[in-house]
Amino acid sequence: MSERRENEEQKVKEYEEEEEDTDTNVEPGGNTVEQPAEDDREPGRRGEEEHEDRTSPDVLEAAEEAASDLQDGVIGPGNAVEVGNLVATETQADLSHDAEQLGEPQRTEHAGNSTATVKVVLVPEGHVMTVAFAIGLSIAQLKLHLANELRVPADVLHIFLDGRAVDEQQSLMELGVRPNGSTRMEMSSIDPDSHPLRPLRPPEQDMPDVITVRVQTEENMFREVVVEIERPPQQKAFLGGFKHRLTGTQYHHAAVQTLPKRRADRGVVLFSRNTQTVQLQSEAQQCPLDASTQMTGIGCYVSCVDDKLVAPGNYITADQYHEERLRAVVVLQTFARRWLALQEVQRLRRHRDRRLVWLELQETKRREEKEEQLQDRRRRWVNPRRREDFDLLYHALERWRSEEEQQINSSLRGAERKAALCFLLETETQLIAAIGHHRIAVQNNNYDKVVRNLLDKSAAPRQWRAADGRLMEMDSEHTVRAAELRELYNNLSSESQEQRLEHLLTLRHTVKEHECQLTRDIVDLIDREADLMTRQVKVASLQGLRTRISTLFLQFIKTPAFNPEVAKHLKVPQNPSQLKNDMFQCRGCQRYLQSSDFSPTAGARLSGRCRDCTGLDNIARSRDDFSCYRNILRRLRSDEMRLNRDAKIPFLLQVEDVRYLVEVLWASRSALHSSSDLYSLVFVRWEKRRVWSPWNCILLSKEETSAHLEVDDVHKAYEVTFLRRVDHKHMLARRHFSSIPVMAEHLEPTATLGNQLVSKPVTMATGKPAVLTPAGSAH
Repeated sequence: MSERRENEEQKVKEYEEEEEDTDTNVEPGGNTVEQPAEDDREPGRRGEEEHEDRTSPDVLEAAEEAASDLQDGVIGPGNAVEVGNLVATETQADLSHDAEQLGEPQRTEHAGNSTATVKVVLVPEGHVMTVAFAIGLSIAQLKLHLANELRVPADVLHIFLDGRAVDEQQSLMELGVRPNGSTRMEMSSIDPDSHPLRPLRPPEQDMPDVITVRVQTEENMFREVVVEIERPPQQKAFLGGFKHRLTGTQYHHAAVQTLPKRRADRGVVLFSRNTQTVQLQSEAQQCPLDASTQMTGIGCYVSCVDDKLVAPGNYITADQYHEERLRAVVVLQTFARRWLALQEVQRLRRHRDRRLVWLELQETKRREEKEEQLQDRRRRWVNPRRREDFDLLYHALERWRSEEEQQINSSLRGAERKAALCFLLETETQLIAAIGHHRIAVQNNNYDKVVRNLLDKSAAPRQWRAADGRLMEMDSEHTVRAAELRELYNNLSSESQEQRLEHLLTLRHTVKEHECQLTRDIVDLIDREADLMTRQVKVASLQGLRTRISTLFLQFIKTPAFNPEVAKHLKVPQNPSQLKNDMFQCRGCQRYLQSSDFSPTAGARLSGRCRDCTGLDNIARSRDDFSCYRNILRRLRSDEMRLNRDAKIPFLLQVEDVRYLVEVLWASRSALHSSSDLYSLVFVRWEKRRVWSPWNCILLSKEETSAHLEVDDVHKAYEVTFLRRVDHKHMLARRHFSSIPVMAEHLEPTATLGNQLVSKPVTMATGKPAVLTPAGSAH
């Protein structure tokens, strides 16, 4: 107890020395009190000052113990104190610098520079502002500081002390505030509507200014110490914490206002290399082992009751011991190898099962694709909708005609053959007429889809991909205008008479915004239909008039002067300079058309016939079906995009180029098993580490593709004969596409040089090589 008392006294002395430097002490009431000079004390309060002087060491000792206990985590059971970020409704400020600049002459320099705690209550909100203010400054200067903190004019503030107004020329010392004491004032605003008094930082939680801490001084003895809470303006740092596993409550470590204990200096430097380095030394020792046996002798008797008779056994030599160990090791290796063999067999079995499942899935997938292709072909035969569907019909018709003609020529002669051929011609003519009628009906049905597709494209908002991946949309004034015209065009097909009249009136107001011959014709037709509808004319009689109105209004929508957004989607550009530079004459129909109406090849050369003339010639003569080649090209592009997003060559090829590769170079057969089903053939890479090109490809069936793609080195997997045949086809493809400038850019330099004729040395009978001829004279 004496040692603890001496430590406490030592702490009190250190605390007093620190307080003498700052001229402050802690008062139990929570105020900060400075010990005034002896000659400045008031006569009437000498007894109270002497009482404070007597109790200051006890208070200091209790405050020191409270700080030490709070640092160690010891808190009395009667109080619950939260150590953390103490946030209150008060706003603190430090005016020590202002006090040095604005201080007025006081009775003494020491008392004039002393500060006091001023708590200002904002009326009527009730918020409290705590200010450390020099007692030598006047109330006017206090109002200026508070007005600056609250951002209101100083002339609207009124300060009251104990219910009465305070003169602005008086100082805090004249009002009876002692140095390092505290006072409480009220402040209100003359104009609360225009200049309300509110703190700039709203309070987050209520927290008192002063708390009472119960600390233990001696055994079974406790003292209550009043601790004033300081609220610094800065935000305390996050120091981590922990989470209770059962309740889930989170506890955060918080910085406290008490300083940690200083460790006593033991006179040893703990952070040097010599202190933290251990000196080790290895030394071998041989410990003596003493053994002895007690025997019967003179003066010593050892009982033999518990003795045993031990007979010697067989002697085991070193070779026998090692042989026994070897047999044990062989047994262990046998079981271990058996276990490893079982593991390997199970692994191979699982691999086989996965392989069989994968093969079954691939076979099921190929079968489903085959069935889907057949169903798609049947659907296209029964209900053709596109130009490719009608090409398929004409191709089937040509195959049927060829088979019938071959059968007639092989089985009939003379007049019977001629009659059969005439009947075949009449049947073919009827089938062609039926296909033509169906094509016209489909074109009429597709007209509405084309019109609605055009209107949807013109009314679609602008879209782009943002940096975060989201799809952004924006409507401009032109897209809004296009959307209004699209909605008005769709409303023209209403059946009700009242709705029809309403939509016609809206259409009339819309087109009258622009004065021209087209809008006048639309207005006249609208007035005519409205007049006929009022006379109860039948709907069937008005069908032609309504079609004429829809046609003229569609022409109105396609005019860029009335709908600027539609200019981007028209086939015929509105700029005459574009028409001049992008117009070509078709040798078949003698029309001047754009380049988009012609079928380009990989060499960017436009054919002499437009698409319509080419399709008509195909129907009349060869009747070929290019859908299978189009499917091969589509699948090739999708596969290359999945392997290499920068692939270019597959997108430079056209359907005609793929047809040349399939029919001419690869003879419409698989390179491995000669499968001739065009719907099951695909192009893949010959060497999978190089990009696809006509000189790095092979035509295989879908069943052979997966096996070929697993080959790492084709020169080791295939025999020489097959490799030479594939290299020959690659040479032909390289020679065919080297004349095309666009494709020649992607040829390897060695490949282009290999196609030139260069003379090589010839070995003579004498063994001497012939003289080399320059490459320039080889031609």
